Amino acid sequence: MTTQLTSNLLDKNEPQNSYDIARQQFTIAADHLGLDTGLRKVLMAPKRELTVNFPVRMDDGSVEVFTGYRIQHNLARGPAKGGIRYHPQVSIDEVRALAMWMTWKCATVNIPFGGAKGGVIVDPQKLSLAELEKLTRRYTTEISLLIGPETDIPAPDVNTNPQTMAWIMDTYSAHKGYSVHAVVTGKPLNIGGAEGRKEATGRGVQYVTRYAAQTQNLNLREATMVVQGFGNVGSVVSKLLCEDGVTLVAVSDANGGIYNPKGLDVRLLLDYSSKQGTLVGFPNADYVTNQELLELPCDILIPAALENQINGDNATRIRAKIISEGANGPTNPEADRVLFDRGIFVIPDILANAGGVTVSYFEWVQDLQRFFWNEEETNARLLQIMTKAFKDVYRVAQEKKLDLRTAAYILAVGRVAEATKTRGIYP
Repeated sequence: MTTQLTSNLLDKNEPQNSYDIARQQFTIAADHLGLDTGLRKVLMAPKRELTVNFPVRMDDGSVEVFTGYRIQHNLARGPAKGGIRYHPQVSIDEVRALAMWMTWKCATVNIPFGGAKGGVIVDPQKLSLAELEKLTRRYTTEISLLIGPETDIPAPDVNTNPQTMAWIMDTYSAHKGYSVHAVVTGKPLNIGGAEGRKEATGRGVQYVTRYAAQTQNLNLREATMVVQGFGNVGSVVSKLLCEDGVTLVAVSDANGGIYNPKGLDVRLLLDYSSKQGTLVGFPNADYVTNQELLELPCDILIPAALENQINGDNATRIRAKIISEGANGPTNPEADRVLFDRGIFVIPDILANAGGVTVSYFEWVQDLQRFFWNEEETNARLLQIMTKAFKDVYRVAQEKKLDLRTAAYILAVGRVAEATKTRGIYP
């Protein structure tokens, strides 16, 4: 099999940070679409970038200064949409990449949002709940220049959750003088959240993995699965695919992984992780590192942790038949070429994990209308959108004999490019 992945930005000597990867992936699609130079410049550059440095008074009375970002990549198809993450390794290039990926993700599933992302450089494990609340409220105040229900709608991401969104909504509402539920999604149900939102990303991964298995003639009841990351996405998709009959043989969190080729009981894993705060030490399982876990034999591999986990160093040792990307950017372009040449079926992040932003769109619509759906209706609408998106991407891949990531990017970049051309350049 000869790969179709080509890019004039690929350079062995270029640092492979997330933003480099995002631009390489865009350029591959732009080459296939034949986009002109001016349009490429518009679509590659973030529209707005905000860096904030803000003080927080800690519990002991001391003052710490934290750095945060909010970046809007593209607004051609609608208001910006994207999560906020708290992590010590957050960088402006990472946030730029994530914002760009959000643009393509929204376009892949054809919902009317552009892409944005935010982050604060912080280890939330070292802060008390009170300190996290103060940090969140001050960060919200700083980025309130950009966010709003008609402009930029944040959501949970790494190390943020519904409570974080509640603090953001309350802070923004306090400044406005009235409740603005639609300023964020992923909120608790009692203040305008949507039923099914918490499970949506993992459920979306489940839906597209089901369809991928059909295309690859893989019987899920005879399949094995490895999941890297046991947070909101990894734990949910583990549970859902096990309900479909898949056998979970390995799973990991930030501390490392566990492996049992005979299978792991996901219900016991959820209980153990909740009580112990880690999966490490789970009985009747062998310890493996996060990198070793990726290379274990399995039918389905779900990287649901951080970026750049599958790369040129380990792509030749991946033994999965299907990779379903629960995380954003877990596979770099060099690995994509290797995996495609080896016949491994990769469902790209901008398709596989788009269930979260899709149900965020549902939540936003419900908040604006003050009319709410039940979980059954939410899941049915999610299934409809994810199924159509998978079929659209798969059709492009088959017609052009491409990998699914390139096909998804051609579809997404093409949609954003058309919207940009239709709107024109002001003035």
